[in-house]
Formats: sequence, structure tokens, C-alpha cells
Amino acid sequence: MTEFIQLHVLASYPPSNLNRDDLGRPKTAIMGGTQRLRISSQSLKRAWRQSDFFQEALSGHIGTRTREMGNKIVEALTTGKTLTDILSNLERAPSRTPVPEKEAVEWTKAIAGQFGKLTERKGKKSDKADQTEEKDNDPVKIEQIAHFSPQEIAAIDALLNKCIASGKAPEKEDLLLLRKDHTAADIAMFGRMFAKSPVYNTEAAVQVSHAITVHDVVVEDDYFTAVDDLNVLETDAGSAHIGQFEFAAGLYYFYICINRDLLIENLMGDASLASRAIGAITEACAKVAPAGKQASFASRAYASYMLAERGSQQPRSLAVAYIKPVKGGDILTAAIRGIEETRKNIDKVYGPCCKDARSFNTTTGEGSLAEIVRFVSS
Repeated sequence: MTEFIQLHVLASYPPSNLNRDDLGRPKTAIMGGTQRLRISSQSLKRAWRQSDFFQEALSGHIGTRTREMGNKIVEALTTGKTLTDILSNLERAPSRTPVPEKEAVEWTKAIAGQFGKLTERKGKKSDKADQTEEKDNDPVKIEQIAHFSPQEIAAIDALLNKCIASGKAPEKEDLLLLRKDHTAADIAMFGRMFAKSPVYNTEAAVQVSHAITVHDVVVEDDYFTAVDDLNVLETDAGSAHIGQFEFAAGLYYFYICINRDLLIENLMGDASLASRAIGAITEACAKVAPAGKQASFASRAYASYMLAERGSQQPRSLAVAYIKPVKGGDILTAAIRGIEETRKNIDKVYGPCCKDARSFNTTTGEGSLAEIVRFVSS
């Protein structure tokens, strides 16, 4: 049977604006008839994936998510450097003969086009479209963001070597660059989609909920000014800039469900790498938050509570514990009590929802993150 690892996390952030909507306000959601703060799962996953210890733990097994690969390929061809060195910003001497830019662009169109439709527009554009489309009228840029595995990047580099050696554009059979089998842990965990080539899609083995506050929230306004250091007080006591943005504070609950069997399958059967990936995502979700407005708020925090469960039973979130917003002075203690009581009551009705579990609680000093990481990655 499929083994699932479920993580339930409570993390408190002081006044902040970690994840903004299209108006620059903290994202919100209505739950239980009240407004809650929200952090999108996309924002959480990017913060975790970009964190230093995630990158270090899975070094060599992390993909590159970009629309700009075509421009990087052109740079590699015209400078004589390897694509890997270009992507890693390594200052190494060129290792192959540079290619004229015109040829480099033509070769790159064929290569980048294997990973998605290119943005280049053909034909005369209308006047209205000139300004809005000009920046996207790039002959080698991919329209939709693509996630490249290390194996695919290596295959592109090998093809560039072949093209340079022959002095010819890539042949049709050389352009089979997409790989279904790869060891990119982030792709294996969070999935990827190629609308043009769906056979190379990867089903995400890790599902992440949007983080929501366990209590209702009112978003507040911060009215601020900036003073010109060279103002003369006697003649100009006014501000040089006046602005306003929104913020709020809250205790968030979020949930992660990991399909361990699918993760191993996505990683070509590498159970050891899957365990490293699970340990890395567990540590990241406890320690790393999105970077939005950190310079203004320094709202960095570790998780206050985490419950990790392992088993083959059908997974379930415990967000229902907060349908009714938590009230009172000690919200954290009440939220922990709510999640534990909800779990116990669900188990009474359905039977045990996991085979084994571990937790830590910073209000009592019980448990540890290290213990949970060992538990989920063993």
C-alpha cells in the first residue's frame, strides 16, 4: 500500500506582509465565515526550494525553473562556456569554440522550442501591441516557465558540443532532449507540466496547503514617511516621501502530504535520495518563510508546533480544527490543543489515521525537529 507522510505545522509571524495579492495587501481567505490571513502554497514551496540548506542537502539534484534557458544557451554558444557554468555563474575559461550570434540564435530556437512555445511574434504588430509585446518578442524565450532537470541540462550541453564540432544546426533526432527519467528532487516533489509534451509531465509527490491563520484577522495600514537627510529643519521640515502599505500578524496552520512511494518512483527508484528530499522539505517548512517585506518587518520565525504522521491510511488535513476561529489570550496553546483534540476525535470515528507519529511543541519544550526529520526520512 502507498505510504504517506503528513506534516501539520503551526507557525506564528509578527506584523508582516509575507505574500501579497495584486493590490499589495497580505493575501486573505474566508474560512468559517471570518477573514483569515493566507500564504499561498506556491509562495511557500518557492521559499523552501530556494533555502540554503535545501539546496545544500540536495546539491546536484535540483532543477532550474525558468523561461530564460534559451538566452542562457545563446550565451553559452557565443562565449564558448558550458551551459552548466553559465547557469551556475562560474567564472571559468571558455572550454569550446565560440559561435557567431546569428548561428547561436538559430540553433537555440530549435533547442529551446523542445521545452515550450517560444515568445517570438511573426508578422506586423498593431501599434497598441508594440509597447506591451516588445519585451516578450524574444526569439529564444519560452512562453511558459519550464522546469529543467540536471539530466536535461547535461543533454543540452552535450548537444551544443556536437553542434559546435560539426558546425551545423542540431538534427531532428538530436532534439529529443526531454527526460522522463531524472533525479531532480524538486521536480519529483512538486511536479512539472509540459502542455506541448505531456508524456514528460511529472505528478507531484508532495502536496502543500495554503497556510491560513487559525484566528480571524483585520489587515491594518502602515502610514510611513521618509525624511531627506539634507533637509534644513528651519526651512523644510516636511517629508521627502509619504507611503502606505498593509500588514497583519497571525498564527498560521499549514499541511503537507508526501506520497513517499510516488516520490521514489519519480526519482527512478532512488529511495536514499527520496529520504534526503523528505528530510530537507521537513526542515525547510519548519524554519523558512517567504521573504516578502522582510527588510521592513524582520518577521522571521520558526514553527512553534509540528506533528508528523506516517502510515498507509488515506491522508487528511486537520484544518477543520480551525473552522471556528481560535479566541482568547493564549492562541498558540489553544491552537495546539485544538489540533490534538481534532486528531484524537477523528481517530475515534475512523480508527487510527496513521501507523506512527512524532511531534514537537515549543511552548513545553517537548520533542525536537531533529527527531521528526529522522522519523520521516528513515
